[in-house]
Amino acid sequence: MDQPPRRTTGLSTTADARRVPSARRRLAPALRDDDRFVAWAATVAITLLAGFLRLWQLGRSKAFLFDETYYAKDAWSLWHHGYVTGYVPDANEKILSGRLTGLWTDSPSMVVHPEAGKWLIALGEEVFGMTPFGWRFASAVAGTLMVAVMIRLARRLTGSTLLGCVAGLLLCFDGLELVLSRLALLDIFLAFFLLSAVACLVADRDWGRLRIARLVPGDFRATASDWGPVRALLWRPWRLAAGVCFGLACATKWNAIFPLAAFGVLVWTWDAGARRAIGIRMPRLRSLVVDALPAFCYLVLVALVVYVASWTGWLLHADVYEKALSDTQYGPYWGSYLKHDVHGFFPHLERSLRSLWHYHHDVYAFHTKFLDGAKHTYQSTPQGWLILNRPVGVQADLGIKPGEQGCTAPAGSTCLRQVLLLGTPALWWGGVLALVYAVFGWLGKRDWRFGVAVVGVLASWLPWIPNDDRPIFSYYAVAIIPFTILAIVLCLGTMIGGPRASDRRRMWGTAVAGAFVVLVIVNFAWFWPIYVGDLITTPQWLDRIWFSRWI
Repeated sequence: MDQPPRRTTGLSTTADARRVPSARRRLAPALRDDDRFVAWAATVAITLLAGFLRLWQLGRSKAFLFDETYYAKDAWSLWHHGYVTGYVPDANEKILSGRLTGLWTDSPSMVVHPEAGKWLIALGEEVFGMTPFGWRFASAVAGTLMVAVMIRLARRLTGSTLLGCVAGLLLCFDGLELVLSRLALLDIFLAFFLLSAVACLVADRDWGRLRIARLVPGDFRATASDWGPVRALLWRPWRLAAGVCFGLACATKWNAIFPLAAFGVLVWTWDAGARRAIGIRMPRLRSLVVDALPAFCYLVLVALVVYVASWTGWLLHADVYEKALSDTQYGPYWGSYLKHDVHGFFPHLERSLRSLWHYHHDVYAFHTKFLDGAKHTYQSTPQGWLILNRPVGVQADLGIKPGEQGCTAPAGSTCLRQVLLLGTPALWWGGVLALVYAVFGWLGKRDWRFGVAVVGVLASWLPWIPNDDRPIFSYYAVAIIPFTILAIVLCLGTMIGGPRASDRRRMWGTAVAGAFVVLVIVNFAWFWPIYVGDLITTPQWLDRIWFSRWI
């Protein structure tokens, strides 16, 4: 479909006689890369700061915190058996005492989440041992790398190294992201892979538009039969990387499917916009044919391959699962095909994949039916997540008397240690206001960058609302906060103004933006003791529990 470019003399003009920029000018990315060394040096510095905060005394809590009791043991079993097995009732106490033999059974265990996140936890355990530090290490790495990805994504969106660094600092000093980076749970991996996938898509948008700009001359004018460049845009390395990241996100938790679908649609609108920019007629329809179909292969099919590959350990041991879990409490029998020998090309692979499909049916039944009516102390409704309506307590060591463990509480009082999954309030509450403006910036001002923030928040948040009748927790919102930070940074950039803004506006905008960043850091420091389980007195703890629902 690639046709020779057509040329015209001169550029068209608008109604008020202003010259329309060339296609090359309209498609050029906003990012100026003339400060590459400074940008990378700042990225490394902020990432190292984030790593220090997340690795500092990581293994101090000598216990299985919250759902670590499942994922840490499942990961160890996955690494050593190839599949998740059961374990003896007193396994936790024996593991914490240093004993690792005779704790796991030979029978497989019914796992209700995919395997990618548990493989990463297992990697940390293999390197550092079956210890609290070992099973939390991978989470700390993922949480640290999220900060680096955040900086590079925000810098690309805003064209500003300073605003990119602001985004990284805000994520670095978010309490929810910090605490999840210090726990062996799956959600930090999900958030990392989702953010990485979106960063790849934004890089692909710049890559594709710049390639189009190089393929068409500056005075190109499309006719009714033009489609624009097609074959030259079929190879999209950044889009392939995004598909891999989306696949890993889905292989960590299924709810990554919703951001994958939402950003898939957004990518199509970006591609159509690029074709519209060079004058292609009916750009949405034509982009649906020449851009959306290849994008589906890059994002959905690649993600599917990565997802299935993450179950390799299970596929290699499908016969063990079929024997032990042929009739579970979660769903129907695995199928009558188990009674017959397999035949055909790669018969065992076909049977393993078929068994995996039935297994997924059982897991889906667990998530949609088995949890009906279940209750949990820390469950919360998604409608209140953005305002921190119900944080999750993952550790509480109460009633420490004066003189014990260094407690210096006044007479009649006690000390305590608590780890609370709570976002930095100044950041989250400011983010709500920024998101309101982001909707206007996207729909009203037609600024595509705000669309990245809005779509990211909605796709990571709204799918939970229909499920608010079963135990779900506010820390699932860790996938939301990177996109909230993007909205904040874009708002701060708007407040400061561009190069043509007056000195007065830039001065006041910079002052307000700087004050907000300082407020977030100070607020984070205030809550630090209940993020990492430091010893504090009960009155000091009460000073940090601002609402009764935070208890």
